[in-house]
Amino acid sequence: MTPEELQELKESGVLLVDKPAEWTSHDVVGCIRGRFRFHKVGHCGTLDPAATGLLVVVLGKATRLSDRLSGQDKVYAGTFRLGVETDSQDRDGKVTRTTDASPVTAAAVTAAAAKFVGDLQQIPPMVSAIKVDGRPLYKLARKGQEIAREPRPVTIHHLTLTRIAIPDVEFEVACSKGTYVRTLAADIGAALGVGAHLRELRRLQSGAFKVADAVTMDTVKGWTREQCLAHMIPIASLVPYLK
Repeated sequence: MTPEELQELKESGVLLVDKPAEWTSHDVVGCIRGRFRFHKVGHCGTLDPAATGLLVVVLGKATRLSDRLSGQDKVYAGTFRLGVETDSQDRDGKVTRTTDASPVTAAAVTAAAAKFVGDLQQIPPMVSAIKVDGRPLYKLARKGQEIAREPRPVTIHHLTLTRIAIPDVEFEVACSKGTYVRTLAADIGAALGVGAHLRELRRLQSGAFKVADAVTMDTVKGWTREQCLAHMIPIASLVPYLK
């Protein structure tokens, strides 16, 4: 191994970041790459700009593990609002329909949510990065186009409603890779006949990585390059996280 390769290995690993709202996942990667002069930086699982929480950032040779780490189950906490639908299925979209949700009971919400636990076929939202014929869906959505999307298999391992205060419902969900939580919220609203959209979302866990172990971007921006490397999980220590 050359000295250059040895140095790259020493600078390879995972950094756990608590992504703030309004930052894109790409913004986080760009900040870390530029500030600390890393050549290879990536992330494992995009968070929408409005979402917060755990973003697993991979550095150096650890970028080769992105697919394996991205494929692990995720845990989220969030809030959805009944009675309001948007074209993006979250609060950043344009309102497309409103319905009086006050007649909906907590028992009805609980019963509807229970039907979405297990193996499901989920239709991805139009406002997403999924490509159809090489074109990202969100670019078509910006032009006012909507095309048929093939359902995709996802698994909801558990869905717990932690607080029901109609029209808002707080929840925690553990799900497989590729699950759109905003689509889950919209589908529950549709099952109740009043529609819904996602108001808040926070990623708590990805595989064995937890947001409790993550650092904020304000902290990261105050680091030196050496401090960043000191907080990185070295690539040699990642084996337990790949199971």
